[in-house]
Amino acid sequence: MLALRIRRHLLTIGIASVLAGNPVAAQTRPGTAEPVDLDRITVLGRSIATPVAPSVTDERRRLERVPGGTNLIDLHDAGRQATLRDALDYQPGIVLQEFFGGIDQPRLNVRGSGIQSNPVNRGLLLLQDGVPLNEADGSFVIGLLEQRNAAFVSARRGANALSPGATTLGGEIDFFSLNGADERGRLRLESGSDGRRGGQLAWGGAGERADWWIGASHDRYDGYRHHADGERSAVHFNTGWRAGETFSNRTWLSWTDLFFHIPNVVPKNRVQDDPRGVMGDAATPQDTLLNVYRRDPLRDTRQLRVANASEWGAADSRHRLGLWWQGTDDLFKNPTVHNVSDSDTWGAQYQWNGERGRLDYRLGASWTDGDTARDFYANNPANGSRLQRFGHYGLEASSLDLVAGLGWRVGGDVRLLAESKWSRVERNAHDLSRGIRLDQRYSHASPRLGAIWQPREDLRLFANLSRSNEVPTWWEIVSADAPPNNPAAAQAALLRLRVQTADTVEIGGGGRLGGVNWSLVAYHSRVDDELMSMVDESGSRVGTYNYAAGTTHRGVEAGLDGRLPMAIAGALEYRLAWTYSDFTFDGGQFAGNRIAGVPRNLISAELLWRHGGWRLGPNLRWLPGDTPTDHANTRAIYQDGYALLGFRLEYTASDGRWSAFVHADNLTDRRYASSYVIRDQGTLAQPGFLQGVGRNATVGLTWRF
Repeated sequence: MLALRIRRHLLTIGIASVLAGNPVAAQTRPGTAEPVDLDRITVLGRSIATPVAPSVTDERRRLERVPGGTNLIDLHDAGRQATLRDALDYQPGIVLQEFFGGIDQPRLNVRGSGIQSNPVNRGLLLLQDGVPLNEADGSFVIGLLEQRNAAFVSARRGANALSPGATTLGGEIDFFSLNGADERGRLRLESGSDGRRGGQLAWGGAGERADWWIGASHDRYDGYRHHADGERSAVHFNTGWRAGETFSNRTWLSWTDLFFHIPNVVPKNRVQDDPRGVMGDAATPQDTLLNVYRRDPLRDTRQLRVANASEWGAADSRHRLGLWWQGTDDLFKNPTVHNVSDSDTWGAQYQWNGERGRLDYRLGASWTDGDTARDFYANNPANGSRLQRFGHYGLEASSLDLVAGLGWRVGGDVRLLAESKWSRVERNAHDLSRGIRLDQRYSHASPRLGAIWQPREDLRLFANLSRSNEVPTWWEIVSADAPPNNPAAAQAALLRLRVQTADTVEIGGGGRLGGVNWSLVAYHSRVDDELMSMVDESGSRVGTYNYAAGTTHRGVEAGLDGRLPMAIAGALEYRLAWTYSDFTFDGGQFAGNRIAGVPRNLISAELLWRHGGWRLGPNLRWLPGDTPTDHANTRAIYQDGYALLGFRLEYTASDGRWSAFVHADNLTDRRYASSYVIRDQGTLAQPGFLQGVGRNATVGLTWRF
């Protein structure tokens, strides 16, 4: 059905015509790939100028012009890539809380943006090679991401986002694809505890003016917990070509099929008493009512995506135009409701970057539009089948975002930046069963002022003042509630919501001191109308509201990494990330309380001994304090702090053709809650916690050819 919808969109036809004219087949040949030492990052050097595909070095230079917190994550030498956490771990400012450790939907947030959604599906703009991945309403299905197809990841936190359509408090995360100039081919196999099995086969080629790359992957996971199995299959293809010296083009095609069962939440005491269990494993009335085996919660999502980008112009005046379409079929079944969605999203994005003397400028525009058909069905508590349909909606979302920015190099070491984004957003919903419409239109500006001072090459200091705006998605606007003990009373509604806004001041810096690379950022955000989700007794989402009394998000994001030569042999490599989050209610019902959902301190660290092709050593993921799971800060249901000790051993052959690894996590078999649902006020008896994965290990082999 997705393939048929492609023919309905002129955008996709235009992209396909570009692909049809691609001269790759006649011009590809194997490229060379020699290691280049870039201090913290080892990348594969390219022997050709790859069309519309920046290298890690290119992206690093671009981020140096950003007056705020950023992350640059190289994945060429990343070892295990079983989950998104493997790709984004040890990164200051990026908080990732695993759902249940498999092929699922971890809670990802930056500076608390979107953390109140359940599951997390907003608060960040996700991109592939600079082209948006989010649906037209701003939401995303995070389980569709395949990190093994990325060469590196660039995160621009908060107002430091570079895309015209990125206006949220969290910013953006950009996954830059592998291409034919990065590597000719690879076979990657992984296997581990609890039935984890994964593999990827990729092949590519590059010539002087064209390249291509295709990767296919499949993963299965039986699950640490009961009812936690899942699998994902994905195929990604991209190809680029260059015409003359000034024009280049790249096309991306991808298909992903994602499925996983959801073990759902349990009362807090079961985290310790039964770390693999689910509701239904005991004989209590609560287990009978919320029996996971019978209600069978799951997510089943398929997405087909086509995107294209062109670049042209000189070094001091560069244009880029991106086009995309994606179709997503999504069944998200919680214990009480079947949420069935069928979405089409299409869009265009243009940016013009240039320089003239001491001035640099940026102009851009982004337009997205999309239709979603969404139906709600009550879940049969006896066998998980569909009962009556109680919600039938046609949803139309669109956004127009404009950006203009001007930078001024005052002297050799100071650069000032003034920028503003203007957005007009529509969320038009039609209740097809009752003939009711709710059309909501939002217009807002997201300005930013920034400064960078770089007195020497190894020291960079910055500050910025910004405003962010976050428009509610369909997951907030369309609510559904089905009482677990009375599915016949299920009802759906359309909610009128305001934009979440925040004024943020940020200061920080980074550099190199005595062989140590460091980064340090502090921010303070005054948030108005923060979007808060509500859940029912079973832990299922039922609605959203704006907290009108104001909230404050403030924090510190710090990172260290480096290498210490050993007198005997080899060297010690280390990296440390600390994210401090202090989020509070300013007034209203929960005045003075901590906002539930984000640990105050999150520390991750790794120490490796490296000698020749060997790397081995311990790692640590530490939540040193307890975290409230409800806004009332009920002490009995705080998430307890924990420390997880891991170890990894890796070997890479001298010619780089093959490598192997063993990764072990939670060596002490600590019982802990990896995540939880967020309530206004909870009780100890309510299901609310997800048990974390116990002791586990993964082995893997990669062969590059």
